[in-house]
Amino acid sequence: MGGDTRWIIGTTVGTILVVAGLLSAQVGGQIGSVNARIDDLRDDVTGDIAELRSGVRGLDTRLRAVEVALGKVDQRLETLERRHLPGPDADEE
Repeated sequence: MGGDTRWIIGTTVGTILVVAGLLSAQVGGQIGSVNARIDDLRDDVTGDIAELRSGVRGLDTRLRAVEVALGKVDQRLETLERRHLPGPDADEE
C-alpha cells in the first residue's frame, strides 16, 4: 500500500468517525428531548386522571345524597298513601 492510499483511507475513516459522532450526538439530543416531552405528557395525563377520579368521587357522593333523599321522599309518599287513599277492595285482592 502506498502512502497516498493510506492517507486516503485514513482521511475517509476519520471523516466517517467524525460524521458518525456528530450524528450520534444529534440523535442523542433529540432522543433526550423526546423523552423529556414524554415525561411531561405522562405528568399531564397523571394529573388529568387524578382530576377525573376526584370528579367521579364527588359525583358518587352527590348520587348517594340523592339516593338518600329519594328514599325519604318514597317513605313519606307511602305514609301519605296509607293515610289518605282507601285500601283495596275485597274484590280486587
